[in-house]
Amino acid sequence: MADDLLVIIPTRGRPHTIPEIMLAWDGTGATADVLFAVDTDDPELAGYKKHAADLKADSRVRFTFGKRRRLVGTLNAQAVKAAKTHRFLAFLGDDHRPRVADQPWDERIRICLSGGPGIVYGNDLLQGEKMATAVAMTSDIVTTLGYMCPPALVHLCADLCWVDWGRGMGRITYLDDMVIEHLHPAASKAEMDEVYEDCNSPERAEQDAAAYYDYRDNGGLEADLAELRKLVAYSNGGALPAGTTSATNTTGSAEAVIKGAS
Repeated sequence: MADDLLVIIPTRGRPHTIPEIMLAWDGTGATADVLFAVDTDDPELAGYKKHAADLKADSRVRFTFGKRRRLVGTLNAQAVKAAKTHRFLAFLGDDHRPRVADQPWDERIRICLSGGPGIVYGNDLLQGEKMATAVAMTSDIVTTLGYMCPPALVHLCADLCWVDWGRGMGRITYLDDMVIEHLHPAASKAEMDEVYEDCNSPERAEQDAAAYYDYRDNGGLEADLAELRKLVAYSNGGALPAGTTSATNTTGSAEAVIKGAS
């Protein structure tokens, strides 16, 4: 039987991360389903297929192989399908690792999102509360918008959009003590490789930044927030409750996402 939380991990050129990620799953006691989305033109495709065969008996794990859509395109394609079968959806990069805590990180996600439409993210030990570099949300957000991230983006700035959504709909929680570590070169926790060089090139940064600012400032964000606020209102019997727009949890225990709107 499928878990109610699916974690989607687009991955390219790094089959060695698959056993590392599954070790993190086992070490943290996570039961969430995980979907590795792999490009069929990946130079390391054979390595991914070997891991898929090795993990075939693990009911938590699925692999999908498809044409290259880049990170946002792949995430959106898989999230829209998965929203039909899972209550909660999450994104992790293949360079994110959940860390051991008193309570499993995936259980904290479920509890925080149990109160209705919302977004939750943890501490990546790099950007912290500023950016949701790894994120979880209720699947009705994806169903409502038709995507998990604005499709004008390719790779960067998705984490900014998720924070914008959560704050704008008044349903976001940052869990400082839920560590999902980002093993990124910017934190001196990984070496630069072809994937990092491509995704963080000046050209990619400029194009994704321009797409993000256009989305934020020229009507795209407000249009999406209008739909998300309707979703929140519907879940509350037709009215947006007054309250705070965000919450930072440093108590060491999970709590339901704040139900509020500015």
